[in-house]
Amino acid sequence: MLRSATKALNSTRLMSSLPSVQKVVLIRETGGLEVLRFEDNFPVPEISSDEILIKNKYAGINYIESYFRKGIYPAEKPYLLGREASGVVVARGDNVDKFQVGDKVAYLSGNTFAQYTKIAQDKQILKLPETTTDDHMKQYAALMVQGLTALTFVNDAYSVQKGDFVLLYAAAGGAGLAFNQLLKQKGAHTIAVASTDDKLQLARDYGAEYFINSQKDDILAKVMEYTNGEGVDAAFDSVGKDTFEITLSALKRKGTFVSFGNASGPVPPLNIGRLSPKNIKLLRPQLFAYVTGADDWERYSKEFVRLVDSDLLTAKIFGVYPLENYKDAAELMEARKTVGKLLLEIP
Repeated sequence: MLRSATKALNSTRLMSSLPSVQKVVLIRETGGLEVLRFEDNFPVPEISSDEILIKNKYAGINYIESYFRKGIYPAEKPYLLGREASGVVVARGDNVDKFQVGDKVAYLSGNTFAQYTKIAQDKQILKLPETTTDDHMKQYAALMVQGLTALTFVNDAYSVQKGDFVLLYAAAGGAGLAFNQLLKQKGAHTIAVASTDDKLQLARDYGAEYFINSQKDDILAKVMEYTNGEGVDAAFDSVGKDTFEITLSALKRKGTFVSFGNASGPVPPLNIGRLSPKNIKLLRPQLFAYVTGADDWERYSKEFVRLVDSDLLTAKIFGVYPLENYKDAAELMEARKTVGKLLLEIP
């Protein structure tokens, strides 16, 4: 009884020593970059008995934030942006037994473009070694969404086999570079699509084997050239509307179309009968549905940590921006002027 009371008292003291307001990036309405707001008086969340409070150090920037900002994906307002982060546990609820105050962690969650984020202890959180360096804190923040997306997709969305030809769009972006590395390890032949020769060289450095410059080349013609007219076994398409028809045509008989982004806008409604002539499989997966179950999270998180800690999966950090400068980073990303991953450093 005394131990329980002491634990509750310590939790209360920890929370009372924290600030009541924090700095965040959010939207209060949908629209262009102009609706992004940096606020310095947003309430610090209060944790329940099963939650921890994390002081964020780095947060990953992902293209998906633009979908919420533009209203492509619905969200209640105000909507605090962010999908992933690394940081340190600064408070825990009375029932928390998996984490201690002071633990270094990386995690998947909304609301990470903030100084503090709360999350239940049984959600997608990685406890990192005490010796985790600042550089590795950046790597984990950079890879939680895109690295795990690539890892789950090449196993669950389409089980990539040695010798497969795989079409990969945005091959020099954060997700693209993660896909390149994992596809190479599986023995696949990656056909990388990017908008500049410099980006294609980066894709080559990370494991791609064939290359298509989307600004100069006929994508479908190049795919057929590389595959001797057969088409690809699978395609990972994050572009959406502008490439959907090309990708559908580029698939071989019994090919798999993995559509997972809307960079050019949402894909229009499809008559599913169009999949029949080649027995195409069409998926619209998302990472969280692959790691929601405890067993799935355990399996994928262990493999993810192994890959990151052994440098078999690395992120190219394009830039680290102060939290208040998120708008500048988003503008560069959406103008396709970046490669690899962008991070926010949380004050």
